[in-house]
Amino acid sequence: MNTPISITRPDDFHVHLRDGDVLKGVCRYTSSVFERALVMPNLTPPIRTGHDVASYRERIMSAHGSERESFTPLMTFKIMPNMLPNDVAACVAAGAVAGKLYPEGVTTNSEDGVKSFFSVEPVFAELERLGAVLCLHGETPGVFCMDREKAFLHDLRKIVNDFPKLRIVLEHVTTADAVRAVREGPDTLSATITVHHLVTTLDDIVGGSLNPHNFCKPIPKRPEDMWALRHAVFDGSPKFFLGTDSAPHLVGTKECASGCAGVFSAPCAMETLFELFEDAQVNEAVLEAFTSRNGARFYGLPQNRDTVEFVRRPCFVPAVIAGVVPFRAGQELRWSREQ
Repeated sequence: MNTPISITRPDDFHVHLRDGDVLKGVCRYTSSVFERALVMPNLTPPIRTGHDVASYRERIMSAHGSERESFTPLMTFKIMPNMLPNDVAACVAAGAVAGKLYPEGVTTNSEDGVKSFFSVEPVFAELERLGAVLCLHGETPGVFCMDREKAFLHDLRKIVNDFPKLRIVLEHVTTADAVRAVREGPDTLSATITVHHLVTTLDDIVGGSLNPHNFCKPIPKRPEDMWALRHAVFDGSPKFFLGTDSAPHLVGTKECASGCAGVFSAPCAMETLFELFEDAQVNEAVLEAFTSRNGARFYGLPQNRDTVEFVRRPCFVPAVIAGVVPFRAGQELRWSREQ
């Protein structure tokens, strides 16, 4: 039972590393485990120019503090309402592999997000021409919070149909409807699934006492939605891959009247997945595909050659890390990473 299990080193295709002191405090929890990480651009101010892309990458590489020099941050830029094709080209030339679209007001730092998809179609066309990826936060503003993702699927299908060669990732899917839409879509459409959406429902936020550290956007949904996400992962579909959406916020910005949305899952993401797959009696080859192969294949990246080992040995999630309460804080987990 304590024989280490070795898998290809995973990638995280959706992570928030923040900036400044928070970046310095949290980055190593991603860089020490994952070979590559797709870093979200919704900082204040946002990553929206080629200069921003290059500068943020330098700050990440200076801050990650891992002995693993091979860690690679995959850079993105934020699609702004007034963005031009030349702006897109400059970001891609600076190393961005994807543009991230946030509809206005749906999550952290999205107040300046896009109101009309029609207004940014030239951006989509340029991404398609350059072979870059469009990452979508798939929620429709102004709709009841439990239905925002489902409402977005109409717009998703239109984008997919209008730009048939554009690779699109529907980020952090949370509903059975979204899973179905991705399954039924063309090979140019994939989705990321987070760790916390695989193991929580809305009850884990407000079912008992309010738990602000499980509060995220999109919010976890019903048990049947969680099970739809699990089945998408367990059946080995290549259209779904890991994007943790690990999103640290300082304690004071979570435990307050207007708490921020985000779950800091990086310190226990892979350990939680090993528990989940063990409980479901799904073998590590399927886990490896979800965490280490499907995303790289979709993004056109080489498969990782390095490996990482996990062993069935208890470990504890700290109560606080760098001023942030992590996902599953204070809990004992069954799996540990071999250092």
